[in-house]
Amino acid sequence: MEKYSIGIDLGGTKILAGIVEKQSGKVIFEVKNKTKKEKGNKKIGQKILETLDELIKEGNISRRDIISVGIGLAGQVDRKNGILINAANLECVNFNVKELIEKKFKIETFAGNDVEVAALGELKYGAGRGFKDIICIFVGTGIGSSLIKDGKIHYGANGSAGEIGHMIVDLNGRACTCGGHGCLEAYASRSAIESRILGAIKKGRASIITDFADSSSISSKHIKKSLDARDEIVTQYVNEAIEYLSGGIASVINFYNPELVILGGGLIQSIDDFYLGTIKKARVKALPVPAGTVKFKKAELDDYSGVIGASMLSEWRQQTN
Repeated sequence: MEKYSIGIDLGGTKILAGIVEKQSGKVIFEVKNKTKKEKGNKKIGQKILETLDELIKEGNISRRDIISVGIGLAGQVDRKNGILINAANLECVNFNVKELIEKKFKIETFAGNDVEVAALGELKYGAGRGFKDIICIFVGTGIGSSLIKDGKIHYGANGSAGEIGHMIVDLNGRACTCGGHGCLEAYASRSAIESRILGAIKKGRASIITDFADSSSISSKHIKKSLDARDEIVTQYVNEAIEYLSGGIASVINFYNPELVILGGGLIQSIDDFYLGTIKKARVKALPVPAGTVKFKKAELDDYSGVIGASMLSEWRQQTN
């Protein structure tokens, strides 16, 4: 009988959970819920349990056939103990996700950073196949990244390697949700673009995006529609984000000299011009030697990179211990 794992991708605005076949890596059933209004350990915890409960019931899979649960978390993670140490976009601090899930469902649970697990999925089943030295960057609510060295995740001294979103691009710059100032995430994420657009509209500038979105939430799809309509404000701030993101990626290429840069997340998947503009400018801004050999790819698993990668955490932990 086929055995399964559950993979959960918990981001700043949504939670996506899927039942994944262990042998093939295929998602056979999924549940997606929004998390934008829920903040803090208690409310996010309730959303996780509700989503898992719905997944298991509607997926029609016996718990006896579920080997493990893996969850990718948007923040700094204590992988050994399954604790979300800090997630600014979710307002979670020292949140024991492993204990929460295991207590209710009695299924062994593993946790990792959201982009780390997305990188695992892409490495085995997606754009990273055949490569060993990779930077995987996801641009959405925030900007997260993971480093792969010799075919393995590089964690750093205490597990926080790869935080490209908190690379300082302006010493006296904008406030970031991490508490710092001038971080790349504050200039090139979807949230950063949203903030700039809403700020301009508040000051009286007109934008067609108000026909698609309300004043509290602008999605990547809304941005894409506005770009297609050649909206002046949206075009201005998307181009600004491309300049910052390409500079950040160029800096990482110079420092790390990877074979491959994988780009994913809502902005990348929804807007081809954002992806193509970023990689073109990054290659120009990087030093000639690393720029001449590095390859760029979009994440191939789309929304499922994190779900599939999270479902692999149990076996990945066994391989790396």
